[in-house]
Amino acid sequence: MPLLNDKNEEEKSLALRWYQVRNQVKEQFGERPDINAMLFIIGMNEVGIVKEKWEKEEKQDLMHVALCKMLSTEGYYELLGYDAEGWPIYEPVKGVPKLVLKEQDELLKRKIIEYFEAL
Repeated sequence: MPLLNDKNEEEKSLALRWYQVRNQVKEQFGERPDINAMLFIIGMNEVGIVKEKWEKEEKQDLMHVALCKMLSTEGYYELLGYDAEGWPIYEPVKGVPKLVLKEQDELLKRKIIEYFEAL
């Protein structure tokens, strides 16, 4: 049974750290964000641009930047540089493994937690 207990403790730790990061962001922005909002915030931070209103495509681009940034720490993307507007340009290095929804959710939460804990 130790393996089950270890995993349970790991899941508890992830849930607690996720809760803490979401509360940290809530204190700054007034609402507790979901994963998509966290990706949007990370994207804005990486691009270094804060605007009151973003177009839908820009929001998607910001979330993509966030994903590339976080997955670059796992070797899936590499930062090539920045475009003329200051947006980071990432290149895929290796394919991201296919994950079931729960695994995707846990991976994103872990990477978001790592990102905010490193700030």
